[in-house]
Amino acid sequence: MAAFGYLSGTMLLAHVTQGKVIAVNGSTVVFKPANSTYELHLTIASGSYNGPMNEPVHAILRATARKVYTVPSGGLFVTPIIGPTRILQGRVREAEAGQIALQCTANFNVTLPTIPGSVELARGPIQDGALVNAVLLPGATFELAA
Repeated sequence: MAAFGYLSGTMLLAHVTQGKVIAVNGSTVVFKPANSTYELHLTIASGSYNGPMNEPVHAILRATARKVYTVPSGGLFVTPIIGPTRILQGRVREAEAGQIALQCTANFNVTLPTIPGSVELARGPIQDGALVNAVLLPGATFELAA
């Protein structure tokens, strides 16, 4: 499976990211995406992690956005570099009703906000290839890809 692959047969977007789990702290994993210095602290979707440590894995990363903006330029990033994920900026790999898959060092499957005014389209629509900035609600999750 490719690092930026897609798992089909599910109603939710499930783009995967390759990386390593370098620590487990209760219901949180520290996930290091491949070819990065990031150490993302993510909630374990299933509640516990019994997978490999410090070995390559394919993971599905999910988050819920509080605010989303289309932006004209900038890099692809996750903020902060170490800790719980708060902001993503990346290219839209896929957009579906109420969801987007963002490529930003890691692939994140993001649920869009439904509150009026929480999605700003100043730089055009959210579509494949668009550059998007997403401010997240707490609790981005990690699950092993099957």
